[in-house]
Amino acid sequence: MIKENTIDGKATGLNMNDELFMQRALELALQGKGYTSPNPMVGAVIVKNNKVIAEGFHARCGEDHAETAALKKCKGNVAKGATLYVNLEPCFHEGRTPPCVDAVIAAGIKEVVIAMKDPNPLTNGKSIRKLNNAGITTRVGILGDQAGRLNEAFVKFIKEGMPFVVAKVAQTIDGKIATTARDSMWITSEKTREMSRTVRAEFDAILVGVNTMMVDDPRLEPQDAKKVLKKIIVDTRLRVPLISKIFKKPEQCIVATTNKAALSQISLLKHKGIEVIVCPVRNNKVDLKWLFKELAKENITSILIEGGSEVIGSALKEGLVDKMHIYIAPKIVGDQKALSSVTGMNISKIEEALQLKDLQVLYFHPDIRIEGYVLRNS
Repeated sequence: MIKENTIDGKATGLNMNDELFMQRALELALQGKGYTSPNPMVGAVIVKNNKVIAEGFHARCGEDHAETAALKKCKGNVAKGATLYVNLEPCFHEGRTPPCVDAVIAAGIKEVVIAMKDPNPLTNGKSIRKLNNAGITTRVGILGDQAGRLNEAFVKFIKEGMPFVVAKVAQTIDGKIATTARDSMWITSEKTREMSRTVRAEFDAILVGVNTMMVDDPRLEPQDAKKVLKKIIVDTRLRVPLISKIFKKPEQCIVATTNKAALSQISLLKHKGIEVIVCPVRNNKVDLKWLFKELAKENITSILIEGGSEVIGSALKEGLVDKMHIYIAPKIVGDQKALSSVTGMNISKIEEALQLKDLQVLYFHPDIRIEGYVLRNS
């Protein structure tokens, strides 16, 4: 039996092209972004005599996994004796598709280079052991950090039973999302707004508070018309009007409310075909942590919060936000009574302020976007 070739999770025995081929696997995996959930994004590269002979990626949940997609391009015994590069351990269990590990063994692959183990207990290390038992060399850990970031939503969903949450705000330089007259059309440019709509397709669901619904009446559609996106409205007392534009596709909508809502209003929403989740009350509002756990049970692995300021503040305060997308327009409102992008956190000392880490700044003339992970207090 040939053992998995790692030291403290880091791959050993690297050849000069290992990172190159694994980087290609990661690039392929990205092509499925927004469409593989609740499955991870996976890319596969088959290499023989130091040349790529086949590639594949998991394009959509229910379709071929990356390894199978690549192996199908190898006619006859072409894959025999080749090396497979894959960013996630091949699956061990049978779901909508057969186990990939069996297909890899049957193809005669001699070596499998894996960026990271699958955190799913149904696979976690089992495929690596099965490959080893079949006499196939495995090496684990090449570009492992990048692989983890690529599938961060999947990893959190599997390990914590919670969706990966990104909060998005579009604000002025002085942190305002609307004037004192509640005018907010438009803070950022059309180019920036189009780009932010494109980002929506990367998530399973988009979430807003009832105030955003009442003021803006958004449709919350992604730029990609093929993407089916769940739209979640947080509404403690069910004030959202039934004539809201979002309800033109009721099957895509979820309204999260509490027992403070009238039963008659709940019945009206359900009759219209809208899913209603009655949540516990926390601080006189919908208990977001409880809600997110319920949404995870519906295989919602990622959520984009698009407002309003109270919902984002509550989610940050409860430690539910993993990452921020902050769009900043080169504008200044200059009024302390204007609406801030985040409210309700009640922080009295600067040392208690939440911090972002691993910042990235993207420039979309004339606006910028700052991305950062929320630093958790240990």
